[in-house]
Amino acid sequence: MSTPFNTLTLSVEGAVARIWLDQPDARNAFDDTVIAELTRAFTEAGAAPQVRAIVLGANGPAFCAGANLNWMRRMADYTRDENVADAGKLAAMLRTIADCPKPTIARVQGDVYAGGMGLVAACDIAVSVDTAWYCLSEVRIGLVPATISPYVLRAMGTRAAQRWFLTAERFGAVEAHRIGFVHEVVAADALDAKVAEIVKALTGASPAAVRACKSLIADVAGREIDDALVAKTVEGIADIRASDEGREGVQSFLQKRKPNWLTS
Repeated sequence: MSTPFNTLTLSVEGAVARIWLDQPDARNAFDDTVIAELTRAFTEAGAAPQVRAIVLGANGPAFCAGANLNWMRRMADYTRDENVADAGKLAAMLRTIADCPKPTIARVQGDVYAGGMGLVAACDIAVSVDTAWYCLSEVRIGLVPATISPYVLRAMGTRAAQRWFLTAERFGAVEAHRIGFVHEVVAADALDAKVAEIVKALTGASPAAVRACKSLIADVAGREIDDALVAKTVEGIADIRASDEGREGVQSFLQKRKPNWLTS
């Protein structure tokens, strides 16, 4: 990997990259440095040939408390143009996570507030401890969760957002699971085992098919089922069937053997 990080760590163990937010004293709140380093970490992990899954975790009691107070103090004096440029970097970071070619898992060990909700929502899969609290707190201080909204809305749905965006109430992990914001809720001592279970499933799948599935979801979600969409899905299955991994996967299934991405 490249030069060291200051606010997080990135490690690769076999097929799994792990990115850890590592400012526990600041509740892993982010600023422009954290945003730049998260962008770089996900770009590097996503481009690493051996990586088949990426886990985003955090050290300390909180997963991410949103914006760092010192950063907010600086932003208070920004012009509109400076705010546009600043928000653009956050938006680019979230999109880097969401568009990462490798599947991503948020390992949520503690509370998630404001912009931290965007980090969880931008990941493909989220596993939460049962003690974590969630909050879209922006309206309390006269702001809106604008930059994170495409990902949070996609994760929890419009109806849930109409409450949690507008009231800035805290809600627990069970509610986060009920509305679809997180996929699994477990006790703290079961968190790593559940993440490992999902990592095993991801790394057992065809890497090319997983990448194609991520694109498929983005292409199909929310679209009208018209001739153009049907044609795109037909082309998608034809392309993957004709690909090397597609052919290998079907042949290995028919021959009752492991595919080469599990034996290489």
